[in-house]
Amino acid sequence: METATLQLLAELEAEDGWPAERWASVLDRTARLFLCSIESLSASKIDLFDRVLIRLIDHVDTPSLAMLSRKLSEAKCALPQVSRRLAFDENEAVWAPILKSRAMAQAILLDVIQLRGPAHHLAIAARHPIDSLLSDALIGRGGSAVHHALAENLGAKISEAGWARLAELAQNDERLAEILDRRADIPGPIKRGIHAKVEDAHMRRLSARPRVMRDQIEDTVASRAATRLPDPEPSDLARVQAQMVELSRQGKLRDSTVNRFAAAREYVEVAAALALLTGSPIDVIRALIAGDKIEGLVLACKAARLTWGTTSMIVKNRPGLPPVPAAELEKAKETFSSFCLSAAQRTVRF
Repeated sequence: METATLQLLAELEAEDGWPAERWASVLDRTARLFLCSIESLSASKIDLFDRVLIRLIDHVDTPSLAMLSRKLSEAKCALPQVSRRLAFDENEAVWAPILKSRAMAQAILLDVIQLRGPAHHLAIAARHPIDSLLSDALIGRGGSAVHHALAENLGAKISEAGWARLAELAQNDERLAEILDRRADIPGPIKRGIHAKVEDAHMRRLSARPRVMRDQIEDTVASRAATRLPDPEPSDLARVQAQMVELSRQGKLRDSTVNRFAAAREYVEVAAALALLTGSPIDVIRALIAGDKIEGLVLACKAARLTWGTTSMIVKNRPGLPPVPAAELEKAKETFSSFCLSAAQRTVRF
């Protein structure tokens, strides 16, 4: 076998005059032969394919190497020299597929982590599975994106020291803390510390939101957005306000009533109803209805004890205004759900 190998390699070396297409064809056929016979190959034959392919690689272009990397990434055993050569190639199309190979030697992956940069680290962090030695190396060398990817990879085994380091990093990285908090395999004491960090950050965000929303409501009112709506005649406004008071006295100023006003685009009635239900001046409610940002209006609806169905009806049917984008409406729904009634009422009345 050794003699045959040396003879074949010598013949390949003698053919330096072949065009690139010929070398690529030989490389492809050799790789296919390796993959087709891989189940029955002895260690010496695997070594032969490794030595032949590593010689062929130097004569082909990047697309041929990328194709070889994709094919070998699915192989059940690795060719050590070829795998290392592909893993350290400068072109991502070549190194990315082979780094996914389950047969890749751990020593090569560790060398890649030590000698290559963030893109290589991310590719390894996405492998499934990853043992704790690789994970710890990634934690030590990688940046925040690598830490996030590793923490999200449920196939990544991490040592206790690795968990402790990730928990330490999470003290200044809320996103990482949230990802870690969802992992069930973190040691108990570390898990409790991460959970406390996430809960604290959540409470701080909740406490800051009313102030942010008050500022938004003030900006909307100050922008004189209400001037976008036609001014009702004073007598009509007085009549509608008196109607809302009477409906309230009779216990009929309910969610379904406001929903009917919104569906009919009777926005004087909608504004008067929201003003009475929230205890806000009607000019403030009119400004929120006509404002560019809808979250203030959504909060007023929440403070008025309306359902999301009625709230979305009010938002979608605002007179003379363009439709609200779906993403903005979804964000408004999140605001509606996250505010409790008392917080919404305090914010709007302020």
